[in-house]
Amino acid sequence: MKQDKVLSMLGLSAKAGNVASGEFSTEKAVKEGKAHLVIVAGDASDNTKKHFRDMCSFYEVPFYAYADKESLGHHIGKEFRASLAVTNEGLAKAVIKQLKLLTTE
Repeated sequence: MKQDKVLSMLGLSAKAGNVASGEFSTEKAVKEGKAHLVIVAGDASDNTKKHFRDMCSFYEVPFYAYADKESLGHHIGKEFRASLAVTNEGLAKAVIKQLKLLTTE
């Protein structure tokens, strides 16, 4: 199995306390201006994706749909997570860089 750099970086971010996960915490981080990146699981409902896409567009926060609920949750040490926000700007930029590399491959 290929090591997934994005999920590994999210795990490091979570260990450092720089991840808000779950819909309520993610939304709170975005609205308070603390979120520098929002990731929603690819298998989350269309309604959830639209909700966060629209909110991130309004608050000018980068938004990506990536992985699945189980993978997102597992890598940040939780159960299932449909959404999470990275609250550290440097880590968010590093994760975005990896996400962009994946979309260009």
